[in-house]
Amino acid sequence: MDLITLTALSILAAGFIVGIVVGLTGMGGGALMTPALIFLGVGSGEAATIVTADLTAAAVYKTGGAAVHARHGSPNFILAKWLIIGSVPMAFLGPYMVKFFTNDADQLDRVLKLAIGFALLFAAATYALRLYINLRAVRSGGFTGDPDPKIKVVPTLLVGMLGGLLVGITSVGSGSVIMIALLMLYPGLSAVKLVGTDLVQAVPLVLAAAVANIAIHGLDWSIAIPLILGSVPGTLLGSRIAPHVPQSFIRRGIVVVLTMSGVALLDKAGWAPLGREETYPALIGLIGLGMAVLVPVVWGFLRKEQGLPFMGAPTVSELDSWTYGRSARTWERTMAATPPSDGADDDGTRH
Repeated sequence: MDLITLTALSILAAGFIVGIVVGLTGMGGGALMTPALIFLGVGSGEAATIVTADLTAAAVYKTGGAAVHARHGSPNFILAKWLIIGSVPMAFLGPYMVKFFTNDADQLDRVLKLAIGFALLFAAATYALRLYINLRAVRSGGFTGDPDPKIKVVPTLLVGMLGGLLVGITSVGSGSVIMIALLMLYPGLSAVKLVGTDLVQAVPLVLAAAVANIAIHGLDWSIAIPLILGSVPGTLLGSRIAPHVPQSFIRRGIVVVLTMSGVALLDKAGWAPLGREETYPALIGLIGLGMAVLVPVVWGFLRKEQGLPFMGAPTVSELDSWTYGRSARTWERTMAATPPSDGADDDGTRH
C-alpha cells in the first residue's frame, strides 16, 4: 500500500509517457527518464537514487526488445560481443570511480547532475550528427559497404568502453551515442541490424551498470516498481502505434527537450559559467526558443555546403527515416521528380 501514493502515480505516468516515446522513436529512455524524475523531485531529487532506478527499469524493457530482434535474426552477434567486452566492465566500474573521487553525498549529487547534463547535450548532438552523416552519404551516392563487415576490434572496444562508462555513471548513452558510433564504423550495416546489435549489447551493459549502482547506492523500490509498471506497457504501446505517427517531428522535439534539460541540470548543479548563486529558468526557455528559430537556418547552410538547396529534398524526415543501405539510384529518382530550385542549374541538373 505504501506504493500507492501520489509520487508513485507520477512516476508511473512519467514512465508510461517516456516508454511511449521510446517505443515510437527508439531514442534512449535514460536520456528522457532520468532528467524527468530529477525535475519531479522523486527520491528527494537525488541523482544517484534516480539513476539506479532508471537503469533497473531499462534492464527490464531493453531485454524484451533485444529478445524480439534476436528471434528475427537481425543482430550482428560478433559485433555485439566485442561491444559487450568493452562496455560491461566500464559500466560496472563507472559508478565506483565516481564514488572514489567524491567526498560526500552533496558532492556526489552535484557531480552526477553535471555528468548527466553534459551527457544529455552529447546525446542531442549525436542526433544532429546522424542527420548530417546521412546527408553527406546521400550526396556521395548512398551508404556503401559490406552488410556483414569484418569487425574492427580496437575501435569497437573503444566505443563499448566509452558507452559503458557513460551509461554506468549517467544512465544516458546506451542507444544514442553507441548507435552513431556504429553507423560511422560500419556504414554497410542495415538499419535493422544496427538497431538489433545495439539492443543486444545494451542488455548486459545496462544490467552491469544497474548492479554496480545498486551495490553502491541501494535500490529504492518505491521508484523502481512504478517506473517498470509504467515504462513496459508504454514501450509496447509506442511500438504498436509507431507506424502511424510522424516520428521525425517527435525526435526533433526530443532533441530540443534534451538540450533544455541538459542546460537546466548544469544550471541546477551550479556549473560555473551559469553561476552558482541562482538558477536561470528564463535562460532555459530562451535556449529552447533559440533552437526552434536558429537550428533550421544552420541546417539550411549545411545543405548549401553539400550543394543542395537551402530547403527541400531530402527533407529532415526523409533523412531521419533513411534506410542505411539505400542506393544512390533511389535518391536520383527522388531528385529527378523534384522541380529545379535555387540548387539547380538552368538545365535542371543538380550539383
